[in-house]
Amino acid sequence: MAKIDLDSLSIEELASLRDHATEKLAEKVAARQAELEAELEKLSQYGKPAKKSSSPAPVAKAKKSDDKSGDAVKEPIAKAA
Repeated sequence: MAKIDLDSLSIEELASLRDHATEKLAEKVAARQAELEAELEKLSQYGKPAKKSSSPAPVAKAKKSDDKSGDAVKEPIAKAA
């Protein structure tokens, strides 16, 4: 790949380069996604069907501590004289 002297490019040329790079990256991402989906389809014949997840995996909740020392403060009872 040819090296590009970014400092020598004008703003318009840099913007054009960015747009071109974005388009190429999107094409490669789409092609790779299609490859992976085809592979999942092939693999699904060997077991339960592949699950397409549209949301991230659930996050485990932190357990609450069983420290009850701060629950109730007992006040001393005054003795009658």
